[in-house]
Formats: sequence, structure tokens, C-alpha cells
Amino acid sequence: MDNASKELANEYRRLGGRRIAVIDDNLGSSRDWDGDPPEAARFWKEKIASLSDRERRDVETFLPSLNDESDEPGPDFTR
Repeated sequence: MDNASKELANEYRRLGGRRIAVIDDNLGSSRDWDGDPPEAARFWKEKIASLSDRERRDVETFLPSLNDESDEPGPDFTR
């Protein structure tokens, strides 16, 4: 079932966003090692960074994860 957090993450990824979710001891965050294209960076700043900590963590759980041990490509977020 889709929800607002998933939709935000999908749109961010569709815009070329490259942040990676980091889940450690049930605490979530994201890292931006590669830098985002301007449109994705603007979307993150305007739509996601302004959310409460809990809402932002909810969005981050839908990003590709650093903790994903598979060598398979990440999920297709454009569907």
C-alpha cells in the first residue's frame, strides 16, 4: 500500500536523488555521499528536510539502504 512517505521517496529518486538510507540500532538517517542533481536536491530541501524527524525517517526507510547486502540493483522507484 502506497503512502505519503513512499511517494516522497519515489519522487526524490525519480528526480535522480542519490541519498542512501542508513539504519543502525533502529535509528534511521540518510547520507548524501555522491551529491544530488539540482532538482532532486531542491525537492529534498523543500519537501523532505522540512518534515519532522519522524516523518523524515519514514521517508528515508523507502530509500535504498546501505545495509542492503545484496549485489542486486535496488528497487525501481519510478513505478
